[in-house]
Amino acid sequence: MDIFSHIKAILGMVLGLSIALLLKGSAKQIQHPGRDKPYWVHSLWAFYIFLLLIHFWWWEFYLHDIQHWLFMQYFFVILYIMVFYSICALLYPDDLKEYSDYKDYFYSRRNWLYSILAFSFVMDFVDTLIKGQVYTHRYNIEYPIRNASHIVLCLIAIKIKNRAYHSALIIVFIVYECSYILRNFWSV
Repeated sequence: MDIFSHIKAILGMVLGLSIALLLKGSAKQIQHPGRDKPYWVHSLWAFYIFLLLIHFWWWEFYLHDIQHWLFMQYFFVILYIMVFYSICALLYPDDLKEYSDYKDYFYSRRNWLYSILAFSFVMDFVDTLIKGQVYTHRYNIEYPIRNASHIVLCLIAIKIKNRAYHSALIIVFIVYECSYILRNFWSV
């Protein structure tokens, strides 16, 4: 087994666990709609994170271009996928006993969610640099603007309690991410 296959296997395991958390949380809402009352903004965030996970798996394909791996690169990539796992675990807690529903839960944990999500966009910059200059130069100015604006919008979301902002933010993030994937990652 070459090192890329080894790294891909570990990433795949954590990615699979992350998706399993999202699926399990979504299924619980369907199984127990009275007990685990869904909230559309929370559900859209779960969908957005699912989209980011799939996108992550796709863009990590370019790790195969790295010929010489260092342990720190390996450690970083594993840490990066663990950040996504943390977001998934945060979106769907083991129980909601302390909260009236997912709406109450989402707004009580929004600071954590947005902080970790902002951190994931910072990590994306490093991940792109790890893949080398050829990969990094594939992107135009949109890439750093995308990440920087997402970081800023997440940090603003930590401070803003206005629910209309959070509703609009997730819609903008989903629409933009779909557009970004279609324009930049249609094929490998």
